[in-house]
Amino acid sequence: MERSAVIIVAGGSGRRMGASLPKQFLFLGNEPVLVRTVRAFAKALPGAELVVVLPEAHIAYWRDLAARFDVPRHTAVAGGSERFDSVRRGLEAVSDEAELIAVHDGVRPLASRELILRTFAAARKEGAAVPAVAPADSVRTVDGDASHPLDRSRLRLVQTPQVFRADLLRRAYAADFSPAFTDDASVVEAAGHAVALCEGDRRNLKITAPEDLLCAEALLHGADETGEAEKADGPDRSDEA
Repeated sequence: MERSAVIIVAGGSGRRMGASLPKQFLFLGNEPVLVRTVRAFAKALPGAELVVVLPEAHIAYWRDLAARFDVPRHTAVAGGSERFDSVRRGLEAVSDEAELIAVHDGVRPLASRELILRTFAAARKEGAAVPAVAPADSVRTVDGDASHPLDRSRLRLVQTPQVFRADLLRRAYAADFSPAFTDDASVVEAAGHAVALCEGDRRNLKITAPEDLLCAEALLHGADETGEAEKADGPDRSDEA
């Protein structure tokens, strides 16, 4: 198996959440959002390098939090003014041995093991892969006071982790920043490499507003209940077998 690395970008300020702390440090269940995110990748990819990119002013706070919640081993580095700069600094912290590198939003704490492994498998085959889901709502484009419907069957909502062959990602991030770079896939595409889509997961939501945290709480509670139900059913199924 190739060497893997994960850059978790957690540079948000939390302004849209209206909270005193950045959203990545808010609690989801009994753990901070970012703790859950790091744990998800440590469980899905044992032995992978983990790099967490944070605002410089919050690195000490995070280190204290990570110690309190026994976060898996990782490297914490200071980000930059743009997400592009933060990913570049994260790349500098990844060893040269890494062959596949994922970039993930720190405020997507519910990425499943299946989603992570599926995206890595697609990147292993195609060189660059991102998970995506079809929009459930109707979509319109706005031009001044007018608006026009779009064919949503041709649209996809892009998620993270976005996974790339290490050499492709490093070469792409050697470029100068452009406002056209909306995510890592757009940076790699600008460098001349196509990006494949794989199946995303609607539960892999990005926490940016208070209602997102409520949705994540509900999803987490539902997953906990399902797990408890499966445990309770286990002995009965064994007896039947």
